[in-house]
Amino acid sequence: MLLASSGVHGFYLPGVAPTDYEKDERVPLFVNSMTPSNFYGSANGLTSVVPYDYYFRAFHFCQPEGGPKRQSESLGSILFGDRIFNSPFELYMLKNETCKTLCTAKYPFRDTLFVIRKIWSEYNFNWLIDGLPAAHEVQDESTGTSFYSAGFPLGSANYEKEEFFIHNHYDIKIEYHQALSGKYRVVGVTVEPASRENKPDEKGNVFCKVDDKPFMLHETESTDTDTEVPYTYSVTWIPSSTSWATRWDKYLHVYDANIHWFSLLNSAIIVVFLTMIVSGILLRAIRKDIARYNEIDLSEDIQEDSGWKLVHGDVFRPPKQKMLLSVFLGSGSQLLAMTLVTLVFALFGFISPSNRGSLSTVMILFYTFFGIIGGYVSARAYKTFGGESWKLNLILTPVVVPGIVFVAFILLNFLLIFAKSSGAVPIGTMIALIAMWFIISAPLSVVGGFLGTKREAYEAPVRTNQIPRQIPTQPTYLRPVPSILLAGILPFCAIFVELYFILSSIWFHKIYYMFGFLFLCFTIMVVTSSTVTVLMIYFTLCAENYNWQWRSFILSGSASIYIFLHSIIYLVSKLSLGGFISNGLYLGYSLLISFVFFILTGTVGFIASFFFVRKIYSSIKID
Repeated sequence: MLLASSGVHGFYLPGVAPTDYEKDERVPLFVNSMTPSNFYGSANGLTSVVPYDYYFRAFHFCQPEGGPKRQSESLGSILFGDRIFNSPFELYMLKNETCKTLCTAKYPFRDTLFVIRKIWSEYNFNWLIDGLPAAHEVQDESTGTSFYSAGFPLGSANYEKEEFFIHNHYDIKIEYHQALSGKYRVVGVTVEPASRENKPDEKGNVFCKVDDKPFMLHETESTDTDTEVPYTYSVTWIPSSTSWATRWDKYLHVYDANIHWFSLLNSAIIVVFLTMIVSGILLRAIRKDIARYNEIDLSEDIQEDSGWKLVHGDVFRPPKQKMLLSVFLGSGSQLLAMTLVTLVFALFGFISPSNRGSLSTVMILFYTFFGIIGGYVSARAYKTFGGESWKLNLILTPVVVPGIVFVAFILLNFLLIFAKSSGAVPIGTMIALIAMWFIISAPLSVVGGFLGTKREAYEAPVRTNQIPRQIPTQPTYLRPVPSILLAGILPFCAIFVELYFILSSIWFHKIYYMFGFLFLCFTIMVVTSSTVTVLMIYFTLCAENYNWQWRSFILSGSASIYIFLHSIIYLVSKLSLGGFISNGLYLGYSLLISFVFFILTGTVGFIASFFFVRKIYSSIKID
């Protein structure tokens, strides 16, 4: 074993390898997009969802020599609006700096108003030093613990007096840890921004005075006068006992952990009781029905059938729009496989917050390569439904759902382009996505479709009548609208709390890393969706309604309705988006998320109902 161990090589996951610095070696500071937030919990709320490039012309921030140079980013990082550039800040390991001048920027009247509006919207700086976000220290009022919150504000404001101050001085504090090799590693970064007049003397030297007046931006400046803003910074290196492996612990803070546990426990209890109730009702009722039906002498001329056995000759009748349902099932299976594998990778720590955009990149890659699963499920479902246009099914499966998502994404991207936002996806990235779609995902889907057509269709355990029977009037709770609203409540309740934190991390640009809670909530949601849908389909069959295929899909997917309604409530209660573009982006992305969730959960409900219906009808004797 000792001899064999010499052939073993260790490796670092992408984005996780430490960087060692010598003393006085330059430590680069990169700048990312300016993003809106709500640092101080002001009554304004979040007023925008539009990010901007750090070097957007209206900000007039100091630029490095030779101009800013864009840094390489992952696909997911680009899609989520990261635009990383180098900066003019000069940081050298263990070298403290005091009041170092960057530049003096000139703001025309129109750009001054732009910056004032961004201060009012509480836009953030997002800097990166050695992969760590420059943060400000925050104290959790409920627990009294302090942690680092990524980003720091562009400025401050006195909303009552309508006074706005730009932060033009930055006290950069960098924590470092000495490695065993004798070199140094960055383990923490905080920035204390300040607004100071910093008036230069006769020689042009700038002196940073702590008690200096804040630099106020005025809205009533003359249109012919430029506002000159001097930018300065200081650097302090602080030794720390924090090791490099645990440096992210300061950033990954859980707000109200008890809420997560309470929600998880509550959802688990709901699932246990729901499963017990459904199992009890179904097993007891169905066993009685099956036993009673099987005791009937098939030689008798008259048999008094009732309930779900009455529709045995129609229950496996192909659904209307069988092609569309098959395509939805294929895309839903592809999404389900992608979600499960991504969550497993996240649970095992393969998706690190230090590798920006890794979560979304992994999701896109898995979805692309799982096209073979989508094609297989769609083709086999279509064959089971008795479809004959299998070539059209091979074409539509990789096109319909991704096409809907892509068209919506393009339309929303035009809003970002119109707003001159850094969140607008570049044309090169668009081409890369299209290439992955048609060069990798679509061919894999076709391969999966061919494999699905070669497999035997699921045979119905009972014979289908030639003439469909008439469906009687349904009870109120089984009519389409009431049943859809009833079926979506419990799955939505299972994910409500995690959904709130996910929305907060997306719109407030915070780091989400609670994948353990998310995995458990996702599992509970899948079980809840399956049991609720099976129970509703059983009641539907007992009411002699044999059109269960589309109903099972829509009932299980109805939780997406509550997700969209929750997004609207979140918009009204937590956000104050004033412009058409911000509101359009928020509602558009919320509708897109709800649609994807509908396809995923609808597939879960259909699969559970399909095997349930096959099981009960294969257990009875049919003449």
